[in-house]
Amino acid sequence: MTQDMLSLGFDRIIERLQDMAVTRSARRILGDTEPILNENLCRARTEETTSARRVIENAGAPPLAETDRIEAGLASALQGGVLSPAELCSAARFCTAVRRLRRYLKGAAGYDAAIASWHTELPELDPLEEDISRSVREDAVLDDASPALRDLRRRQAFVEQGIRDKLDQVILHHKNELADTYLTRRGGVFVLPVQKRFQSRFPGRAVDTSGKGSTVFMEPSAVQSLRQELEQLLIDIDLEERRVLWTLTDRVAAEAGPLKAAIRVLTELDVLFARGKLSLEMNARPAEITSERRLRLADARHPLLDPAACVPLSLELSLPDAGIAVTGPNTGGKTVCLKTVGLLTLMAQSGLHIPCGEGTVIGMMDRVLCDIGDSQSISQNLSTFSGHMTNVIRILRDCSRDSLVLLDELGSGTDPAEGSGLAAAILEELLRRRCFFMVTTHDPQIKQWAEHTQHVVSARMAFDQGTLRPLYRLELGKSGESCAIEIASRLGMDEGLLARARQVADLGPETKPEGRHPPMPVPASRLQRRAVRREGSFERFAMGDSVLLLPDKKNAIVYSPADDKGNVVIQLRGQKLTVRHNRLKLLVPASELYPPDYDFSIIFDTVANRKAAHTMARKFDPDAVVVLKEGKTTDT
Repeated sequence: MTQDMLSLGFDRIIERLQDMAVTRSARRILGDTEPILNENLCRARTEETTSARRVIENAGAPPLAETDRIEAGLASALQGGVLSPAELCSAARFCTAVRRLRRYLKGAAGYDAAIASWHTELPELDPLEEDISRSVREDAVLDDASPALRDLRRRQAFVEQGIRDKLDQVILHHKNELADTYLTRRGGVFVLPVQKRFQSRFPGRAVDTSGKGSTVFMEPSAVQSLRQELEQLLIDIDLEERRVLWTLTDRVAAEAGPLKAAIRVLTELDVLFARGKLSLEMNARPAEITSERRLRLADARHPLLDPAACVPLSLELSLPDAGIAVTGPNTGGKTVCLKTVGLLTLMAQSGLHIPCGEGTVIGMMDRVLCDIGDSQSISQNLSTFSGHMTNVIRILRDCSRDSLVLLDELGSGTDPAEGSGLAAAILEELLRRRCFFMVTTHDPQIKQWAEHTQHVVSARMAFDQGTLRPLYRLELGKSGESCAIEIASRLGMDEGLLARARQVADLGPETKPEGRHPPMPVPASRLQRRAVRREGSFERFAMGDSVLLLPDKKNAIVYSPADDKGNVVIQLRGQKLTVRHNRLKLLVPASELYPPDYDFSIIFDTVANRKAAHTMARKFDPDAVVVLKEGKTTDT
């Protein structure tokens, strides 16, 4: 899939198409869908899609089935492997699906003969289906698989019942020696629970012991011969079941040709009906396909947009006209217009229906080339303009007379004068080649070029000046304004800026701004800058700051900020010291450690001082003494 197809969203259409398929092989085929260059084949593919939709609308969805398991089972059978009951049941279900599909296609004869004729290519697989269904279930081989198996299992049931009867007799005669009177199996052998102390008296052999060792599970001698007979029967039954599975596997391998034909037909029908389902989901219709140089869209919708909110697009372009220059407001739908034209062309030329009205005509294109969206690439060191020009150069290299070229905002992203010149030169080259092209632009010079150039149609996206809202409707034969100021106003731009914008647009940027509108409010900055110290100044610190005393690298708390000489009193391990400010490094400011009204006496005063201060605050007490200790000066 080309980059142009990806830009137009064709990959998303293919994904939706694949979701309509049932089989993995059909989804793989649909993933390779691409525009058809042969007119007859393109028409035939479109007619197939129309037939498939007609049948679905009248007869319902076809009873298709997944083919992965039957393909894997068939490959295993052909390689000499034996299929399990589950794999054989999968083959039987596939045969059932083929039978139902044949009946469905026969019933579709009244709606479309071409679709109905597919039933002749589906083989009759009913005998294989019946053989498998009669012989196996998902996890077992049935008694009716063969007379020998039925007889062996009947004998197995008879012997097992004989063993139970003899064990019941043993229980009756040896009740006192048993730990319990229940019958069980250990290692596939019928046993009875015997008390450990009676093991030697009980006639039989020990098979197993309980966890505590108090009980021995013993096989009575009376049933040993029956047990040996049962074991031989089980061996014979296993051999017969294997023979049945081998026989059924050979039946599947013998039907390899019809099964492969059925897989092929079912896959092709799945591909066909997936296109019909997509048409139904999109409420689409077939467009008229022609190799003439003609393009007509009637009430067309972009298939990836909400149909309820999408404004239909109508346009027509045919020789001698070759191009359409679309102008109009930002957010007015110009880009969507280009994408709709390109995407619907790709879809119709791939045999798909498109969401449009009656009378839509799609002229076949050998390529759909486009430059839509921001082509900036950091990894490739491309600016927006460079990216666009790289795309345009590629388009000019690949574009033929039968190509469709879609260019969005041609000439933008650079100096307006030079961009206009490049755009005009590019469009004149496309016009010389007589290919179909559509271009969107806000450039007034390109608008004038389109209005005065033969074989180029001017068009605009309609805009409601009253409500300042785009109408998303293409109007041919008219040029439109960008309406940038009106759209900015609707989006909430400041009125003062809008007034200045109108003044510059009318009189030029050299005019002085008029001060009738108040300036826009400027929010305060949230940036926190590092304080720059003046020469000779030093950090004062604050009471409660957590600091690091250097070079000792000991944590301390500031008791008194720096005085004018740069001396700071700190508290270190309960002692107050006076140190130079340059020996301290701030770790955490007090404002981040304590609330604004925090009582620092809790940290710096002794308990006795705090009690004395509390007493003196309430009453006079001649015995109350507050001791103040000056900070001891350390070496600087």
